[in-house]
Amino acid sequence: MPKHFYIFRHGQCPLNITNHIQGQKFNGELTIEGKKQAAQTAEKLKDKQITLIISSPMKRAIQTAKIIAEKIHAPILVDHRFIEVNMGIAEGLHISIVEKKYSKLYQKWRYYPNSNIRFAGGESKLEVRKRILDGLEYYTTIPYHNNIGISSHGIAISQIMQHLGLSCPSVNNGAILHISRNSSNWQYHELIN
Repeated sequence: MPKHFYIFRHGQCPLNITNHIQGQKFNGELTIEGKKQAAQTAEKLKDKQITLIISSPMKRAIQTAKIIAEKIHAPILVDHRFIEVNMGIAEGLHISIVEKKYSKLYQKWRYYPNSNIRFAGGESKLEVRKRILDGLEYYTTIPYHNNIGISSHGIAISQIMQHLGLSCPSVNNGAILHISRNSSNWQYHELIN
């Protein structure tokens, strides 16, 4: 029997509005709009028979997971493998400052997804992809839960899609990626963006 995963991006938080790089240092909570987005995501997931939700340890992801768990009545486990990307020295900076101060590095980091390019003190996309895939692989082995929700970040969705050889648009707050695993093969179903 295949395992189905519904990986969803957390709802809006303050730095999504102000265009600052979040990363792992900013651990803010959802905005009012973010809570609405999480409730909308819950509504889209209510009939998916999800029996377990895994969450990034970031507050914005945990809050989103709680709103969804309340609707679908599933327990939540926190797993560090699904945390936001560590952006190192770029964390907390406005995107315009990053584009100006670290122009070449930012362009390479953004547009070369299969490289080990990183900001000082941060992670590369390949490192992020590896830890996310390690987490997914682990959850394919646990019994009983065949439909699992994962409350994470845009980078998780984009890196899974890159791994599957798919192009990925910008990932909106509340977006849901549905993939499944049957024996050793991953299958893409849809991105609800």
